[in-house]
Order: sequence, then C-alpha cells, then structure tokens
Amino acid sequence: MGSQHLALLEAMEQQVISIAKAGIVCSLPARTAILAAANPSGGHYNKGKTVSENLKMNSALLSRFDLVFILLDKPDEEKDLLLSEHVMSLHTGNKRGALKATATRPRVGNTIPSVLFADEETPLSERLKKGHGEVFDPVPSVLLRKYIGYARKYVHPQLTPDAADVLKSFYLELRKHRHSPDSTPITTRQLESLIRLTEARARVELRESASAQDAKDVVEIMKFSMYDTFSDELGLLDFQRSEHGSGMSQRNQAKRLVAELSRVSEHQGNSTFTVQQMKDIAKRIGIQINNFEDLLCSLNNQNYILKKGPKTYQLQTV
Repeated sequence: MGSQHLALLEAMEQQVISIAKAGIVCSLPARTAILAAANPSGGHYNKGKTVSENLKMNSALLSRFDLVFILLDKPDEEKDLLLSEHVMSLHTGNKRGALKATATRPRVGNTIPSVLFADEETPLSERLKKGHGEVFDPVPSVLLRKYIGYARKYVHPQLTPDAADVLKSFYLELRKHRHSPDSTPITTRQLESLIRLTEARARVELRESASAQDAKDVVEIMKFSMYDTFSDELGLLDFQRSEHGSGMSQRNQAKRLVAELSRVSEHQGNSTFTVQQMKDIAKRIGIQINNFEDLLCSLNNQNYILKKGPKTYQLQTV
C-alpha cells in the first residue's frame, strides 16, 4: 500500500491525520465524509476481476467505503441524449442560466413536500431521473454549500422503530446468503453503513427522524451498489465473488475455461481453437453452460480470446 493510501486509511479508520514536519509530530482530528474516484488499471474495467483487483487498491482501504459504484460507459440512448444536451449547452451559452438559478420548491398547504416522496411506490432511481425536456432549476453551489453545512451542524436525525426494522431485515437477509468462505463477509460494518446513510437521507431534508421510507431508499441504493460489485463478466450475479479479495471465485466457469485453454495451447503449441474444440474442452473439465456462445462473446469482449474467422478463436492469454 502506498503512502497516500496509508494516510487515507488512517483518516477513515481512526478519524485522525498524523503530521510529522520540522521536528513536530502531532495528530489532528479528521472527521469528514470522503468521496473518492479511481481509474482502473490497464485503462479499462475488467468485469472478470473484483473491484480491488481492478483498482489495485488494498482491501483494508476499500472496505472502509460505505458505497462503491462502478461507472461503465455503456451505450444508452436516453443517457447519451442527456449527456449530449449537457455538453452542447456548455458551448451554446445556456450555462449562464444555471448561475442565475433560484432555489424554489412548490408549496402544498402549509408544508413543502419533497420531490423524493412524490410516490413511495416508485423506485428511487425513477424519482431522481430527469426526463427529456424537463425544466431543471439547479440550486446554486454557494447556497448548496451553506445548506449542507447547516444540516450537518444543526440536524441530528434518529432512527424510528419502523426504519430500524427495515434495516435489520435487510442486514439479516444479507447475512443469510453470504456465508461462503469465498464471498465478501457481511459484518456489523455494513449495518453501521446502512444506519449512517439512513440518517444522512433524513438530514438532507432537515428532518429529526429517519422514517421507514428513508431506510427503503438506502436499501435500494445499497442493492444497486452491491449489484455492480458482485456481477460477473457475463452480467450475472455471483455472490461467491470476494469484493476485496482474490478476484473471481474458484467456481468461475470463464476463468476455468481460459486456464484450460492455456494449458492445452502450451501442450499442443497452437493457440487457435474452433468452437467445437472449446465445447469439448469445457465438457471435459465439467463446465455446464446453457448458452456457450454468450460465454465466448464475453471472453472475446474481455480480450481473452480473439475471433479469427467463422467459429474460430485465438487465445490471447497464454
């Protein structure tokens, strides 16, 4: 672990920062939220590896983050349209309107409703989504900074019994399904993360109590984060993967197939295989896959094999 990672780990683990300069050694308090971003090693994210392996980050540091999101550049017509509109607005002068934005919210009766509570049955991801052509009135950065500072200083929400039941049920469900030695351990650290996020969800709206809906929103966010973490190179959920450990699980079929192809290639001195040959090899080592073509397509996208012709592939990792 590098010195920068060590300094960050100390701040997140012990909530202090040690400084040694000019003969002075001291420790300063560092209670703060940390939002970090990292690029994968090799220039692209390999879904066949874990988050820790892709980022070359120590598992002790990675485990201190409450949420981990993987941002992949996937073609999406709706998101691509919104992104193109945003980029074009930066070059057409429309960005000036954002600087003059006013923070206004519709008032219903004597209360000011939250847009996040528009419909409790609607998923959080849909409630937060900005529709095409929808008028967006952003909060100025100066006001947002003051709002966050006020909320952190004066608002200290408490969990309601209903919210605690939602978090407890989700935590127990996670514990029930994560008992394999290869999987990421689910400990009280995840439960504490759920509590912190639920309190923060209520603090955003300056409420002194965190409701069950706050807990449900946090559970949805946690599920989204875990889906990114545990999905394998085929897009399927593999809870035997260790988020912080040694990559793909021992039962990972793609990894076993590539390893066997490498062994056969070294033995025969030929790295080119037909689809039927690879099927025979997979059958010999006990790999059972419903759609073998999807597996080959995934390995081709991950640059493990390269398609050389009709039903012919060349192994790239020997």
